[in-house]
Amino acid sequence: MSRARILVVDDELAIRQVLAANLRKAGYEVEELDDGVAALERLQAGDIDIAICDIRMPEMSGIDLLREAQQANIDTTFLLITAHASLDTAIEAMRLGAFDYLTKPVRTEEVLHQVKQIVDLRGLRNENRLLRTLVLKDKEATCPFESPAIQQIEKLIGKVAPTDSTVLITGESGTGKGVTARRIHSLSHRAGAPFIPVNCGSIPENLIESELFGHVKGAFTGADRSKKGLFVEADKGTLFLDEIGELPLHLQVKLLHVIESQQIRPVGGDQFRKVDVRIVAATNRDLDKMVAEGTFREDLFFRLNVFHIHIPPLRERREDVRKLIHFLLERDRERFANGRSLRLTPEAESLLLAYDWPGNVREVENVIDRALILAEDDDITIADLPETITALADEHLPEAGNGGRLTLREQVRMYERSLILRALEEAGGDRSRAARNLGIGQSTLYRKLDEYGDGS
Repeated sequence: MSRARILVVDDELAIRQVLAANLRKAGYEVEELDDGVAALERLQAGDIDIAICDIRMPEMSGIDLLREAQQANIDTTFLLITAHASLDTAIEAMRLGAFDYLTKPVRTEEVLHQVKQIVDLRGLRNENRLLRTLVLKDKEATCPFESPAIQQIEKLIGKVAPTDSTVLITGESGTGKGVTARRIHSLSHRAGAPFIPVNCGSIPENLIESELFGHVKGAFTGADRSKKGLFVEADKGTLFLDEIGELPLHLQVKLLHVIESQQIRPVGGDQFRKVDVRIVAATNRDLDKMVAEGTFREDLFFRLNVFHIHIPPLRERREDVRKLIHFLLERDRERFANGRSLRLTPEAESLLLAYDWPGNVREVENVIDRALILAEDDDITIADLPETITALADEHLPEAGNGGRLTLREQVRMYERSLILRALEEAGGDRSRAARNLGIGQSTLYRKLDEYGDGS
């Protein structure tokens, strides 16, 4: 778990100060308050991990404070303390969800032991909640590329991973920027802590600040409970800011402040919280150009660009394409081909290797997965590839025009596709009319267009 923030609530000054001092000495962030009403207001910020409260206090008791916090869905673990122990009070405290119940005089060792248990349990809970994102993806197999460009990138990753340096990864969409960021994390001393990816371009602008920095209850319409935010979730670990070029200017300022101060403040809150987060950012945009145009802050660019890794597109490292194709055929056959071991016909592989792959690795994955679904028998043929690739047949497979080496199935599907496209052209793109002219149902036309990769 991240560095725990503890609130000590006790109306007796001496007890409160001694308890807080011992907790700080043990390395925790500690705040002090002397009454339950003020404590409830402070807990609304949502960034207190543990509350150590006296039960008997003026205005609001520790039991009432615990009850109010539970009703407000405040994610804080309570440890209650009293000088007036009773079985009924203990039962009520535990029923309301208190972690434990201690009696005065409290020994420092006992409090520290209880706090450590709470920290461990909260950390385990957070890890379980993030398991799907943080573990399953980390264990996903990746293709061992062998091109000189990728070998050089591996060297760069090996150099920067053990440090806490921010990293900027650039490259076209689908080149594997996210995989590279995850590899940096997995090779760092933060590998046991969370890796939190966030796509800055996929979150609505009015919500991204809350997603990153959290918010307090009531900060805006719909904020019915406090939220910690991704920076707090990633504490001690790595926050991967994908599509950083999409971040609005006003949030670029706040991100710069967080990088420089290692502190965040939730939306609507007035308390800062220290965080220990490594930033890895990625973009497919030209940040130098954006800086010149005034759409990206120069000072933030310099902060992010401490260590730069550029991933070239597949068309510039064609030696990786064949390896990637065969890697995906093996990796995905269980999911898309019921475990069948399928092979590419020489003609199909020739077209795949000739194609420029503008969508890079992501496009290769889509094409191979589609082919695994469509393939009949044990072969993936030209007929199982989308039109964007089969259009290369005349140039790269001269025999395609006279049927010299294509299978009967390939020739029939290519002829069928040409008839459908011609009918669509004659119908001015009206699919309903084209289906009538071809004498087939409209659903059949849509299905065949999807099979040929012309359905968009």
